[in-house]
Amino acid sequence: MVRFHEQIIGDLLEDPNGGLVVLSSGLYLSKLISSMVLLHSSSRGTLLLLSPSNPRLKSLILHHLTGHKITVSEISADFPATHRLSLYASNSVFFVTPRILVVDLLSRRLSPTLIAGLLILTAHSLSETSTEAFIVRLLRSLNPDLSVFAFSDRPHAMVSGFAKAERTMKCIYVRKLHLWPRFHVHVSDELERDPPAVIDVRVPMSKCMVGIQRSVLEVMDACLKEMRKTNKVDVEDLTVENGLFKSFDEIVRRQLDPIWHTLGKKTKQLVSDLKTLRKLLDYLVRYDAVTYLKYLDTLRVSESFRSVWIFAESSYKIFEYAKKRVYRFVRSDGVKLVSGQGKSVAGKKRKSKGADKIEEEVGGASSSSTSSALVLEEVLEAAPKWKVLREILEEIEEERQKQALSREELMVEAEENDTGIVLVACKDECSCMQLEECILDNPQKVMREEWEKYLLSKVELRDLHARYKKKPKDPKGFGILDGVVPITPAQNAEASSTNKQEHDALLAAASEIRKQAKMDYVVGEDLQLHDGSRQHEKVKGKVRTKKGAANVPSPGGKDNNRNEKAVRNDIVETSDSGNQGKKDEINSLVAGGFCEATSQGASVDKPILQKHNQESNYMGFGSAKNLPPVHFYALESDQPILDILKPSVIIVYHPDMTFVREIEVYKAENASKKLKVYFLFYEDSTEVQKFEASIRRENGAFESLIRQKSMMMIPVDQDGRCLGLSSSVEPQASSSQNSITRKAGGRKEIEKEMQVIVDMREFMSSLPNVLHQRGMRIIPVTLEVGDYILSPLICVERKSIQDLFMSFTSGRLYNQVETMVRYYKIPVLLIEFSQDKSFSFQSASDISDDVTPNSIISKLSLLVLHFPRLRIIWSRSLHATAEIFASLKANQDEPDEVKAIRVGVPSEDGIVEDDVRAENYNTSAIEFLRRLPGVSDSNYRAIMDGCSSLADLALLPVERLTELMGGQKAARTLRDFLDAKYPTLL
Repeated sequence: MVRFHEQIIGDLLEDPNGGLVVLSSGLYLSKLISSMVLLHSSSRGTLLLLSPSNPRLKSLILHHLTGHKITVSEISADFPATHRLSLYASNSVFFVTPRILVVDLLSRRLSPTLIAGLLILTAHSLSETSTEAFIVRLLRSLNPDLSVFAFSDRPHAMVSGFAKAERTMKCIYVRKLHLWPRFHVHVSDELERDPPAVIDVRVPMSKCMVGIQRSVLEVMDACLKEMRKTNKVDVEDLTVENGLFKSFDEIVRRQLDPIWHTLGKKTKQLVSDLKTLRKLLDYLVRYDAVTYLKYLDTLRVSESFRSVWIFAESSYKIFEYAKKRVYRFVRSDGVKLVSGQGKSVAGKKRKSKGADKIEEEVGGASSSSTSSALVLEEVLEAAPKWKVLREILEEIEEERQKQALSREELMVEAEENDTGIVLVACKDECSCMQLEECILDNPQKVMREEWEKYLLSKVELRDLHARYKKKPKDPKGFGILDGVVPITPAQNAEASSTNKQEHDALLAAASEIRKQAKMDYVVGEDLQLHDGSRQHEKVKGKVRTKKGAANVPSPGGKDNNRNEKAVRNDIVETSDSGNQGKKDEINSLVAGGFCEATSQGASVDKPILQKHNQESNYMGFGSAKNLPPVHFYALESDQPILDILKPSVIIVYHPDMTFVREIEVYKAENASKKLKVYFLFYEDSTEVQKFEASIRRENGAFESLIRQKSMMMIPVDQDGRCLGLSSSVEPQASSSQNSITRKAGGRKEIEKEMQVIVDMREFMSSLPNVLHQRGMRIIPVTLEVGDYILSPLICVERKSIQDLFMSFTSGRLYNQVETMVRYYKIPVLLIEFSQDKSFSFQSASDISDDVTPNSIISKLSLLVLHFPRLRIIWSRSLHATAEIFASLKANQDEPDEVKAIRVGVPSEDGIVEDDVRAENYNTSAIEFLRRLPGVSDSNYRAIMDGCSSLADLALLPVERLTELMGGQKAARTLRDFLDAKYPTLL
C-alpha cells in the first residue's frame, strides 16, 4: 500500500460517522477500498458495499482481495429472503445491489443494527432522490452509530451543477470532505520521489491525416457557431476543446433538456453531429486508414440526408483525404486525376495482382464514356505509429542484448524478478489485435488484407442489392465484375454518392481478387489431387491442401510462397471461424491469404496469431530484427495488468491520464524496480490536446472543490443522529396559532400513518424514496396488477415519458390498463415528467387536429375512449407525484397487502367466492359477449351488471334488454340473434 492511501484511511477513520473521499482518477481507488475492507473487524457487525454500476471497479476490488482471509460475496435477488437474512447476520463483508437492500430494509427483514458500515463506491452519481440516499436514511434512522464511507474518482462529476459536493454530503449525512488531487503534497512527494524513466516520442502525422484533422476541426467549429446562434446554450461551454470529451454531450443535453421539445430539427441534429465529429477525431489516431474510410462510407449512407455537418464547407475534404490514404485514380495514359501530387507514386503505390488486366478491363468498360480509362492505384498508407512502435521494440531488444553480454551475472539475478515482457497499452481490443498482427507480420500485408476485405465488402453490398432486383437477361457471370459491361445507375447501389467510374474501378479490382482466389484455389487442388474430382467439399479440400503444402519441401520459389501464405491464412481463419459462415469462406480466404509476397524464407511452423502473453519474436522477414516478448493490453478491460505482469518497459500507444497515474502508483509501490515508459503521441494532434486538456480539467475541478470546501456551511446535526422513523426532509408547514386554538383548545389530531403498496420493480425509480420522505410507509411486494396501490379502490400505473412511448409501441400499456380496469374501481395512469424538463409532451405547433397513428396524443385519446373509467394524472415531478398521492389517499381506507398480492394471480384451488384472483373473472365469456350483435363498448358493462351469466342473458325479455342496452334497436338485434333457429339439412 502506498503511504497516501494509509493517510486517507487514517483521516476517514478519525470520524466514526464516515466521510466523502474525492480522489484523482488513476490513484487506484480499488486498492483503497480493498484496504478498507481488510481493516474491517467481524466483531463490529456486517460491512456492506453497494454494487457499482460499473463492473470494472468491482472486479478490481475482488482481485486485490484474493489471497487474503476475507472473502467478499454478493447478495442478489437470486437468494431467498431467509438466506439473505442469515447472510446479513453473519458479520461478514458483502456486495449488495441497492434495490435488494432497500427492499429488505422496508420489509423489515434486515435489522439496521446488524450493519456496522456502508461503503458507497460511486458518490458522484448520488442525489437527494437516489436509492443510495434512501438506504442511508433508513439505516441512520434506526442505527445512529452507522459509518458511511463514500468514494469517487471523478472530480469533474462532483462539480457539475450547483454545490454538488455539499448536496451529496447532505443526502448521506456525513460532515467530512476529503480531497486528494494529484497535486496534493503527500501524493506528489511519493509519486515523484523515484519516478520512472519517461521517453516522449512525438510521431509526425501524414499530410492526409493533418488535412483530415484540420477539416474535422473546421466542421466542428462551424457546428458550434450554429449552436451559438440558437442562444439556448451557455457560450462558455461551446469550445472545440470541450467538444473532445464525452461529457460535452452531457453538458449540452443538460442545458437543452428543459426546452428540448421546443428545439427545431436542425438544433437537435447539431447535438448529434458534434458527437459524430468527436468520434471522427478519435478514430483518426486510433484505427488504420482502410477502417477509417469504411467508417466514413457508413456515415455517408446513414447521415447523408439528415446531418448538418456533412453539408459544411470543409466536410468534402474529410472524404477526399481519407480516400487518398487508401487509393487514388489515374488515367491509363498516365495523367493524374489528383492535383498536388508532384512526386512519383512508383515507390509508394502498389498495384494489385493482375493490374495490367484490370487496366484493360476497366478501359474496355469505360471506353464508351471516356477516351482513357481510370486505373486504380493503391496507396495503403500505414499508420505512422506502427513503424515507430516496431523501431522502439527493436531498440529495447538491442539494449537488452547489450546488457546481457556486458553484465551476464547481473542479468541472471534480475531475470528472477523481471519477466522481460514489454507492455503495450492501447485504447481497445480491436487496436490490440491489429497492432499484434503488425508486429508479427509486415504492416503492408496487414493493410493489404484490410484493403481486400474492404473491396470484397463492396461486392457483397452490390450482390445484396442486386438480389432483390429482377434477374438480368444476360448470361450468368456477364457484367462489370468480369470487366465487360458497365453497370447501369439503377443497379449501382452507390452511384448516387460516388463517381460511377471510380465505383466501377473498385468493383473491377474486387472482381480481380475474387477471380485470382478461385484460380489459386483450383491450382492448389490440382497440386494436391492430380486426378481428384472438383466436387469435394470445399472446406475439407482447403484445409487438406494447406496442410499438404506445408509438408512439401520447396526450394523457396513462387509456389512455396503461396503455400506458406495459405498455411498462415489457415491459422487466421481457424481463430476467427466462430464469426464467419461457410458462405464467406472463399471471401475470407481471399482477404487473408492470397496477396503479394514481399519476403522469402518465412517459417511456416510458428503460429501467426499468438496469445498476448506469448513471445512475438516472429522472424518472417529477412530484414526483421529480434523483438522482445510483447503483451498488448486494452485500457477498457478490467484486469490489473501492472500487478499481474510487473513489466519493466511500458509503451503507452494511446495516452490516457488514468493509466499514466496507475503507472506512477505502480512505480511508487515497486521503488526498487527500474521502469521505462514510452509515450507515443501524434505531433500537433487532438490526441495531445485531449490528454493535456483532461489534466487541466481535473485540476480545475479540484480547485473548485477546494474553494467550495473552504466556504461550506455544514449543519451540526448533519451526522443523521436526529433522524426519526417518520422523518421528512421537507418539514411540514406549521399551522397558525389561531387555527390551533379553534381545534378543541389546541388538541393535536391523531395522525394515522399512510401506507402505499409498491411493486418491487418500482424501486429502480426514485418515487418510493420521495414518498418515504413525506412520511408514508412503503410496503414492497410483487404486484401482478399496477405499480402502486393507494387504497382498496385505487390502483396506479406509473409511466415516465420514455416508458410511455415504449409501452404504446409494444402494446404493453393496453394490457396493463385492461387488467387494472378489471380488478379496481378507480384505475389511474400516472404520467410523470422529469423535474428538470419542460412540463409538456410536444410544442403546440406539433399537435395536429386529426387523429394520426403516430401521435402520442391520439393514442392517449383512443386509450381513454376504450377505457372510460381510466383516470389520467399528469405530474410535473417526483415531489408533485407525492403530493398527488397524499391527496388521493385522503378519506380512503388503507390498502390490504394480502389482497393486493392475490390480485391477478392464478389460484390452485379453483374459483373462490369474493376473491380477486384471475379465475374469478371469466375473460372468455366477456369476449364472447362483446362479439354478439348489438353489444358495443358502451353497453356491455351494463349487461354484465344486469345478468350473472350468458345463460341468464339468453332468457332476458326484450324490455329488460332495452333497459340494459340503452336502445330498442340494439335489444331487438340481440334478441333476434338469440332466437334465430339453427339451420339443419332435414
